[in-house]
Amino acid sequence: MKRTSSALFILFAAALSVVAYAQDSKPGTTAEPKRSILGRLDQSGVDGKEIVLGTVELPQGVTIGWHSHPGDEAGYILRGSITWKVKGQPDRELKAGDHFFNPRGSVHSVTSLEPAAVVSTWIVDKGKPMSEPAK
Repeated sequence: MKRTSSALFILFAAALSVVAYAQDSKPGTTAEPKRSILGRLDQSGVDGKEIVLGTVELPQGVTIGWHSHPGDEAGYILRGSITWKVKGQPDRELKAGDHFFNPRGSVHSVTSLEPAAVVSTWIVDKGKPMSEPAK
């Protein structure tokens, strides 16, 4: 357990370092989100689950369409601001320093209001795709 906690801390610190040095998108480039998986670990004591740490960089105006995950997601806005949409809930504007939580199966979408960077941790079913488009 202590080893897993230490590994997650190291991965989180690495994510913060990577994103801190990332540059905003430049004019003339294709506006696409840049996703990076920084690490995957088996969840100790829970068969079939893994903990995934990753980042996404969003150029201004980019939308990640409606989707869900096969597990829980906890995220933190490192820089910029986004509109976070969850089916059945009012939209929320999140800015650097804010956090969010998407429970298993929650259908959600994100639009960047300015260049933004997010770090997330997912606890998901091992071997399944990280996300599924909403139906």
